[in-house]
Amino acid sequence: MVAVAVLGAAGGIGQPLSLLLKLNANVTKLHLYDIVNVPGVGADISHIATNAEVKSFLGAGQLAQAVSGIDLAIIPAGVPRKPGMTRDDLFKINAGIVKTLVEAIADNSPRAFIAVISNPVNSTVPIAAEVLKAKGVFDPQRLFGVTTLDVVRASRFVRDLRPSADAAALRVPVIGGHSGNTIVPLLSLASTPVDLSAEETKELTHRIQFGGDEVVKAKDGAGSATLSMAYAGARFADSLMRAIKGETVVEPAFISLAADTEGAQEIRQLGAGDLEFFAVPVELGPTGVKRIAPLGGEPSEFERVAIGVAVGALATNIATGVNFVQNA
Repeated sequence: MVAVAVLGAAGGIGQPLSLLLKLNANVTKLHLYDIVNVPGVGADISHIATNAEVKSFLGAGQLAQAVSGIDLAIIPAGVPRKPGMTRDDLFKINAGIVKTLVEAIADNSPRAFIAVISNPVNSTVPIAAEVLKAKGVFDPQRLFGVTTLDVVRASRFVRDLRPSADAAALRVPVIGGHSGNTIVPLLSLASTPVDLSAEETKELTHRIQFGGDEVVKAKDGAGSATLSMAYAGARFADSLMRAIKGETVVEPAFISLAADTEGAQEIRQLGAGDLEFFAVPVELGPTGVKRIAPLGGEPSEFERVAIGVAVGALATNIATGVNFVQNA
């Protein structure tokens, strides 16, 4: 059984994520942390008739307690994206938040698994890694950027085009990063073959890459993708908890390729080169990253070009995160 902390539990993602985790039978302790409103969220969720024990922690003075004795920390903390705001704009605000939270985890639960949702993931995960390195507790197998939403969207959007597809069962590998054109859906390698024209492939790829913009626009200034992201975060957490118990589970994640240097060779040869971080399908196990799962085939030429575009942007995103910590 697993003790989980949600850091940013009173936010738009944090509240539905905490609710979904309270419903998960693998969760025995659920620590909810935020700088505002979290006592009410905790009281509300604690009334749900499952066995997980809920505790709330409010403000910086209670952060150390919130992350003590935990097995998994999930970080959705930060400000949401608003119309006209890029993930780079978000970085200026969210970088410091993630740094502070990961420092507390490193000091109080250094062996905890860390799942970062806070955007821009392409930069916040490198921030987390640099903090853990500075504290002498970095384990590349235990740090994840949650990119599950990209796979969730890919499966659902395929069904929008092909209603005979089973969105719940379909798996489309999505590699690269977690923003815009760094997101590379490998539609040609879907778990069930999907017959798409070149134009459909192009349009569907763009929709998957910029699906978040659809939600930001539809909410008209009232927020970004919170409910679907909470679902994706809860799915990733569930997969990790099942893997801890011995199941073989594959989920996408933005990870340090040092977690599996041998498995990373396929991705590096496809164009990732010497990048330290990349989103890949991950076979999870009791220690986190068991291995990088094979893609199961050769990407199409269209997809290879997209990988090249993603790599250029990712190099900048990763460097931004690393430099933020090193120059702090």
